[in-house]
Amino acid sequence: MPIVDIAALALFVVAWLFYEPLLKRLGEGGNLINTDMTVIRRRWMQEMAVREIALLDGQLLGHAINSASFFASSNLILIAAAAGVLFGGDGALKSIEGLAVLAPASQMMFEIKLGLVLFALARGLLDFIWAIRQMNYCLAAIGATPMWASPATLAEYAEATGGILNPALSAFNAGVRGYYFALAAAAWLLGPYAFISATLGALLLLLWRQRRSRASSAVRQVRQILERQPVVHGPHLKHGEQDPPVDTI
Repeated sequence: MPIVDIAALALFVVAWLFYEPLLKRLGEGGNLINTDMTVIRRRWMQEMAVREIALLDGQLLGHAINSASFFASSNLILIAAAAGVLFGGDGALKSIEGLAVLAPASQMMFEIKLGLVLFALARGLLDFIWAIRQMNYCLAAIGATPMWASPATLAEYAEATGGILNPALSAFNAGVRGYYFALAAAAWLLGPYAFISATLGALLLLLWRQRRSRASSAVRQVRQILERQPVVHGPHLKHGEQDPPVDTI
């Protein structure tokens, strides 16, 4: 493998593996969408726990599950297409190698490049599957919310439910992020310099959207508004800390 291809691959691996730790380090100041959304989701569960009817919360989470399922299905189609070329024999490889836009490469090198694309897509698929499973756990927790418990118990329950929801949607975000790196990996087929440019472009785009996009500013403002507004209990929780008495026969 040429030196420039090795350097491009090393850059890709470092960007992919260390993006999450870098994001956590940058998020210590609180100016990231992921950091703000963690607070917003926790507040969502706090509001859910004191609502008399949590039907809306189940519907919202169901929509997130449908979105994750759609992305997982799309990812599976892309994996099947990439695997079909990679394992389809010499005919499939030669039909792709003949494209004028692709950089010349040996068959082994071409298979390595396609394998990287396949690996990036597979990693994203696993993230989507894990997100769907965790969101189903959270959906069960929402359905089991003890609506007539004391406010202290509900606050504790909301914190525990948020501990399920946040990792679930973080896994969903990781799956979506996998598309960025899969596209960067696909750019390797055009040559090492295109690969380097696509990797750096994906990394900078992701960081810009986290810190400088208009959406990040709006999400930060939503978080600030919620932090100023305390959780208000509904009328069904207004009368004391004890559970209501149960009628006996």
